[in-house]
Amino acid sequence: MQKVIIIDDEAAGRLLIRQYLEHYPALIVVGEANNGVDAVRLINEFRPDLIFLDIQMPGLSGFEVLGHLDEIPQIIFSTAYDQYALQAFEVHAVDYLLKPYARDRFAQAVARVTDPRTTNLQKIQPLAESLMTTATNSYPEKILVQTGNRLITVAVSEILRIEAEGDYAALVTAKTHHLSNYGISALEAKLDPRQFIRVHRSDIINLHYVREIQKYPSSYDVILQNDDVVRVSRSYMDKIRELTF
Repeated sequence: MQKVIIIDDEAAGRLLIRQYLEHYPALIVVGEANNGVDAVRLINEFRPDLIFLDIQMPGLSGFEVLGHLDEIPQIIFSTAYDQYALQAFEVHAVDYLLKPYARDRFAQAVARVTDPRTTNLQKIQPLAESLMTTATNSYPEKILVQTGNRLITVAVSEILRIEAEGDYAALVTAKTHHLSNYGISALEAKLDPRQFIRVHRSDIINLHYVREIQKYPSSYDVILQNDDVVRVSRSYMDKIRELTF
């Protein structure tokens, strides 16, 4: 059984999806919204498996809604505008329904969601990768990390440090640890170097959370606000010296 939320600013559009879904007893509608602000609230509250998402809506557009979610469900866009199709698939939507669409076209979209050969995580994992792909001089404010079979949002500003764990990396916040599918070098390349400094082959620190630095004859220890102590290796000491005035 999968939870579904329908988001469309037109009542007729929501009704059509609800009627089509009557033929899929495993897909249960748990909420509806007619604007982007209510959509964010409903999705974060009910954590659905699938959303049918309009694009042009009051409050927030469909794409803006995605940027405010704690977790990213599977997405089927449903819209009267074909110019957004490329952008929809850039965020790895399951499908793009162009209004008006018939029942057989709707069935094709739902079949992509219910295909037992593909897990939920496999369907939405590419979105995490796309959100971590940054343009020149642009760095992500949020990233998605895997927890079980879900992807959850982590604000980059809340990451105190990043620690290598084999081929992966642990993102340490004040409240918890998250394991990223990216290695520490890949994360270093994608995050703002003015904020995140590599101090060891196994450690990156967020300068915003540095409480003090203890200096020794041949090394430094960085003390973070959560009392974590991170050793600066000899090969990265120049990065600390560059920040000393």
